[in-house]
Amino acid sequence: MQTYDFIIVGSGSAGSVLAERLSASGRFSVLVLEAGGSDRRFYVQMPLGYGKTFFDPAVNWNYKTEPDPGLAGNVDHWPRGKLLGGSSSINAMVWIRGAREDFDAWRDAGNPGWGFDDLLPAFKALEDNQAGADQWRGVGGPLHITDCSTSVHPLTKRYLAAANQAGLPLNPDFNGATQEGVGVYQITTRNGRRMSAARAFLRPAMKRKNVRVEINALATKILFEGKRAVGVEYLQNGETKTARAGREIILSGGSVNSPQLLQLSGIGPSALLGALGIPVICANENVGANLQDHVGINYTFKGRQPTLNQILRPWWGKLLVGMQYVLLRSGPLSLSMNNAGGFFRTDPAAARPNMQLYFQALSTVIPKSGERPILTPDPWPGFSIGLSNCRPSSRGEIMIRSANPRDHPKIVANAFSTEADVAEMLAAVKFVRKIASMPAMAEIIEEEVLPGPSITSDADLIQDFRKRSGTVYHPVSTCRMGPDPARAVVDPRLKVHGLEALRVIDASIFPDNITGNTNAAAIMTGWKGAELVLEDQK
Repeated sequence: MQTYDFIIVGSGSAGSVLAERLSASGRFSVLVLEAGGSDRRFYVQMPLGYGKTFFDPAVNWNYKTEPDPGLAGNVDHWPRGKLLGGSSSINAMVWIRGAREDFDAWRDAGNPGWGFDDLLPAFKALEDNQAGADQWRGVGGPLHITDCSTSVHPLTKRYLAAANQAGLPLNPDFNGATQEGVGVYQITTRNGRRMSAARAFLRPAMKRKNVRVEINALATKILFEGKRAVGVEYLQNGETKTARAGREIILSGGSVNSPQLLQLSGIGPSALLGALGIPVICANENVGANLQDHVGINYTFKGRQPTLNQILRPWWGKLLVGMQYVLLRSGPLSLSMNNAGGFFRTDPAAARPNMQLYFQALSTVIPKSGERPILTPDPWPGFSIGLSNCRPSSRGEIMIRSANPRDHPKIVANAFSTEADVAEMLAAVKFVRKIASMPAMAEIIEEEVLPGPSITSDADLIQDFRKRSGTVYHPVSTCRMGPDPARAVVDPRLKVHGLEALRVIDASIFPDNITGNTNAAAIMTGWKGAELVLEDQK
């Protein structure tokens, strides 16, 4: 059995960063355990290829929620990356840091060092933003961020103009001084290829002699001597193996896998663990609790002008964009489905935006089984305006079903379980229709396809968004950070309360969700977490 200074469980958005930062000095040995396989796959590297990875069990955990009353009883599909790079290898690549107020609220909840001004240097240091450096953006860092403003579909300009006519300002940079307004999204790609955390951080680290990465290695239990974490048991190729850590064990499995591994190891709600016959190492009711997620819906329209549907649907169009991508690394396949978007307030009296917009110059009303229907759009010119809530008040939980680490945990999302979440979503979908009714869009809209013109009353609109909404893949807070062990799982230095040599460093530690896509903040958490770990080494 080998001993390493650090064992990192999970090679995702935070874990990849940790592997690079903790090994950089050459002073420490690092073992990374990844349950999935390699990221060297065509549809992982091709940006729009995430339509193909959406259900692919080779790279995706394919989690399912319990039937959700808030979503009209639907079972929601939760893709999570199961490969090097984790979910950063299968996500939609939109780079949104979150709002200043989000991080300041983390700090004010008793987490010193986690305010926006504390974290801005970390964001800037890890970024290489094509739009150039300014007081907000960084250049020269490991993670390349593409400015898509010159390459989006022409219809995007009409969306921006219509949103502007509806009262939203144009915003050239959602990661700048303010989030409010509409604009083109920056995405994590470089030269037409996905810039996952694995590509930016883990691959360079893997060239070092002091880094070992084990793939297809499912962590099954953290091993303890008293209250000190000393090793990890894992399954690989049908064999149970053990690795020891001389300094620390760091869980970076994400918001599903990190609480699951803690619970399997005897850290979590005592009644749950007792019922499953798992000896309690440290009772903590918050492990797996406080689940927050963003929930979204699309409104889809039939247009009078060609959209990406006319290119991506026919065989000759697929051939054309395929050749454009392979030869030039450009065209629709080199971009995200979400060309543009924005942030707005459902209540003008609110201090800041609470809703996020997405614009897609394609439509997928007619799904094809077995893939997310990005690559098989509708046979008519269609486009979608989507939205999701930013800081919902609904809370769910993720709890293990059994002591078997191969069993997927029970995910109870509880979407739209508060009246406030229902009310703000009702106001938000009405605003989407307002954007569509503005001259810049109205003159090219043939009809609203989903939900359709017959859905007009508040009751019908609510019923529709309950029926058609789903996760936008931003689960957080299941191992949340806070100074009080009665309310949190990790302390402000990301150490698990009540235990030694064990941290959680990933999006599960967010005290609350952030305004926008969570990947940038997850990567930043890896960077900040590595700083904290290195500061504590004697």
